[in-house]
Amino acid sequence: MLKPAPLVSIVLPTFNRLKFLPAAVGSILAQTFTDWELIIGDDGSDKQTREYLRTLAERPRVGVLWLPHSGRPAVARNAALRKARGEYVAFMDSDDLWVPRKLEIQIASLQRQVNCAWSQTDFVLMNAVGAPFRTLSVSGGWILEKLVREQTTVALPSIIVRRERLLEVGAFDETFATCEDYELWWRLAERSEIDAIHEPLTLVRRHAEHYADDVACLEDLSRIVDKMQRRGTMPHLQAALTNRRAAVAAALVMAYARRNSLPRVLKILVGSAPCSWRYRGWWLSAFKAIFRTFMPAAALQILHRYPRS
Repeated sequence: MLKPAPLVSIVLPTFNRLKFLPAAVGSILAQTFTDWELIIGDDGSDKQTREYLRTLAERPRVGVLWLPHSGRPAVARNAALRKARGEYVAFMDSDDLWVPRKLEIQIASLQRQVNCAWSQTDFVLMNAVGAPFRTLSVSGGWILEKLVREQTTVALPSIIVRRERLLEVGAFDETFATCEDYELWWRLAERSEIDAIHEPLTLVRRHAEHYADDVACLEDLSRIVDKMQRRGTMPHLQAALTNRRAAVAAALVMAYARRNSLPRVLKILVGSAPCSWRYRGWWLSAFKAIFRTFMPAAALQILHRYPRS
């Protein structure tokens, strides 16, 4: 006999995160709101992690999907989403934490905000050992322009979305190795206001074991901005998107210059020039990158000869 659908489906992808995973799962199990199911998408983890996940799979409200390794969190998240039955979907990462009343407070608020398809909470940044170092406040309402202009942020483990509305906008884009959540937030923000809970109910861990480096993130962010601009669904933000695209290109140029990758520097400069040449920061980064990659020895000599006060 099929069990009644829970109100909330919690989606959690993981890959060899046994150092952090038990604490993340523990914070779910400690929720005061209990009408949920947890669906874990395992991206081909090692034996030790699988053994731990098997102990979770024995619990009545927990399911584990054993997936071949893809290296793309979007693949594991989408596999879990296809199994979700809840009216709402909550997202969690395998290294983050929830405050015990997170679901209780957030679901109650979202049920009152019928105009909002999704919800987020303020969140605390913590280091690898769980020491907090910064609290960030999020925005509510129509946040698309703020996302484009980098005037607000969204933390994935703070998000809850109505599953029906998520199906309308589509799931995570699996062509992205990173930033797939960011791209989804832009699509959701186009269609709906977001409910903001101004309590730090989510703790986001910053550490050295993340899936991708800064260059990979910038590459995917560049693709996201380009994708949104080509769609042409937000004409009032075309200028802001162009500026954002130029800023990302400038950051990428400097990132590859630090790696002394001249071919990539030149390719990005040539490709981004048509839409970025009006952006002052792009020119500054272009000059710095070329100077760094073409003349590193000469630059050092100039710096050594430059008179100091």
